[in-house]
Amino acid sequence: MKKSVLLAGLLFVTLNLSCAQDPENKVDTPEKVPFTAELLIDEIQVPWGMAFLPDGSMLVTEISGDLIHFKNGQKNKVQNVPEIYRRGQGGLLDVALHPDYESNGWIYISYASSKGDDKGGNTALMRAKLKDGALVEKEELYKATPNTTKGQHFGSRIEFDNDGYLYLTIGERGDRDTNPQDITRDGGKVYRFNDDGSIPDDNPFVEKEDAKKAIYSYGHRNPQGMDLHPETGEIWVHEHGPRGGDEINIVEKGANYGWPVVTYGINYSGTEITDKTEMEGMTQPIYYWLPSIAPSGMTFITTDAYGAGWKGNILVGALKFQYLERLVLEGEKVVKREKLMDGMGRVRDVKEGPDGLIYVAVEGKGIYKLVPKK
Repeated sequence: MKKSVLLAGLLFVTLNLSCAQDPENKVDTPEKVPFTAELLIDEIQVPWGMAFLPDGSMLVTEISGDLIHFKNGQKNKVQNVPEIYRRGQGGLLDVALHPDYESNGWIYISYASSKGDDKGGNTALMRAKLKDGALVEKEELYKATPNTTKGQHFGSRIEFDNDGYLYLTIGERGDRDTNPQDITRDGGKVYRFNDDGSIPDDNPFVEKEDAKKAIYSYGHRNPQGMDLHPETGEIWVHEHGPRGGDEINIVEKGANYGWPVVTYGINYSGTEITDKTEMEGMTQPIYYWLPSIAPSGMTFITTDAYGAGWKGNILVGALKFQYLERLVLEGEKVVKREKLMDGMGRVRDVKEGPDGLIYVAVEGKGIYKLVPKK
């Protein structure tokens, strides 16, 4: 065995042992669970994103290209959805409503698109309105370039902040040595837009020549969870690490989160990516997982429906270990982890609905509603 491989393997084992002894990285199984998981929408293979409409209905994206409008107990396929590039992790991705949806009707969708001269695809963002079961007034707001036939790391989540700015995540598309650290290239970034897709005047790189003006932060790997902190108004994201090193980060203007120059993970083969876990000028995560749970979807709990101790926590889906994880916070510090819905399946997304209940998207099954126990 090569010396570098052996050292990397020993490093990974050492990190895992140290984390196993650290209560912050121990995941518990609760004796009592304050909910019953009821299957609300069945037979969806890969439900990727969810959005709740004011009339109590729900929009669900399916990665294969279907946008489902679930209303009055029925699944209806929305017509005139964008043409998608379906490969690997790419397809129809996230969906979100404008904060003032009741007045303007705008729906935002991220998806993999083949538009452009190069073969393959990359992540795009559009907005449209829903009328008579179809998307109308469709507008493409952003399309990352260049296209690539690689099937990994499209991102992608959509979130609005309290000032009405729209945030979008795009993964580094499997090109870690080029995209995430280069602000003249798309990929490995969190982007910030006005609601019409124009670029805010105070974005950090608007004055920098050749930079992608929509970039708000960079040095990300593949962010597939994003939510607005209900008290601070900050945008929080989590992202996939390689073998270990999934991260939770608070998005800061112009910040560099280090991938792949610094990381707490190693290559899937067991070899070392870098010996650096921190560096001046690169922002540290507020939390990282060892081993990786492959996180997807994230929501802050603002409801009292599930009893004491849940409000202010984060829920995150674990694709790799097929459960829903609850992270207990004290400020910005994770002080406890808890495993819920263990063995239910690959949890792709989790959202708190306007009714104060939690909804969980599970691959191969559909959408579950977590009904509080009385």
